[in-house]
Amino acid sequence: MKTYYDPKDLKRFGKIADWDGPLAEKFFAWYGDVFEEGALTAREKALIALGVAHAIQCPYCIDAYTQDLVGRGESKEAMMEAVHVAGAIRGGASLVHGVQMMGKADQMSM
Repeated sequence: MKTYYDPKDLKRFGKIADWDGPLAEKFFAWYGDVFEEGALTAREKALIALGVAHAIQCPYCIDAYTQDLVGRGESKEAMMEAVHVAGAIRGGASLVHGVQMMGKADQMSM
């Protein structure tokens, strides 16, 4: 089955340096630093990344962080919980904008 996203592109991500090496180097250095252990563990950062990947609907990121977490021995329950957290935040963000709609509708019906 053909998909819009080519799964092979995930492995080719480094190729972005072919068209702009200096900026790619900066990005990959920064990206690597972000995922270093700090106040958050690498595990926690990977779970956050998995949740964000679902919220922004990036199939490459979902693939990459699923592989990372499974490779770390992470539980399916923890991974799904991260996805539910992302879904709750995304859903809440959509719903809170309903207050803006309500205010506008109330203003127009005055």
